[in-house]
Amino acid sequence: MASRRKNPGPNQSSQASRRARLAAEQQAAARAKKRNRIITAVAAGVVLLTIGIGVVLQVRSTSGNEPPTASAADVTVREDSHRLSDVPDGKVTFVEFLDFECEACGAAFPAVEQLRAAYGDRVSFVVRYFPLDGHFNADRAARAVEAAAQQDQFEAMYKKMYETQAEWGEQQVPMDDRFRQYAQDLGLDMAKWDADYASDATKARIQADIDDGTAMGVTSTPTFFVNGQRLEPKSYDDLTTALDQALDQQ
Repeated sequence: MASRRKNPGPNQSSQASRRARLAAEQQAAARAKKRNRIITAVAAGVVLLTIGIGVVLQVRSTSGNEPPTASAADVTVREDSHRLSDVPDGKVTFVEFLDFECEACGAAFPAVEQLRAAYGDRVSFVVRYFPLDGHFNADRAARAVEAAAQQDQFEAMYKKMYETQAEWGEQQVPMDDRFRQYAQDLGLDMAKWDADYASDATKARIQADIDDGTAMGVTSTPTFFVNGQRLEPKSYDDLTTALDQALDQQ
């Protein structure tokens, strides 16, 4: 007489269902974690590759091949240079010469923010203007940021430029009105901002950064210095290594 298979009871069926559901959830979580790792790695690679490409492509036109006329240590940082982070008695300073319309600078922006998060309590971070001749609105963007700086809103406008770069960058029409809207969004005194945006003093302030950069041989953006030594980073690790070495030497 053939034996009959005993049907599982309700409790057994429920337990099996829960085990199957748990296994499916674990597999989905593992796939999501792997996918996130891949996305993060690809994104970091794109940023760092763009930094390297930017050093080659985002170049300021110069006349001739004159050698630098000043020591980098002399003009890397001025007393009035804009500081994103300023460590009291800090002995290590990270300087970036940048152009707000430069796509490579925009790609490097998250990496610099990451550096600030990791080293901001030990390293001073300084920004110098270096608008490139080939970017139609680069000088306007620098003037917009400098005019905001006159109302103690340098960092807010600096971030605004990079966060919105895709909206106004590479345009061959003036973006004055858009930049003015950014100033309004920050709640600035618009009469003062308008005056500073167009003032000779603002233009001279930006030109002073350009002159210092040119004296140090800067022709492209972004260009980074640590304690007056120019970096040629090919990866994010190159930047952290430079900062770690500078800190170890103090």
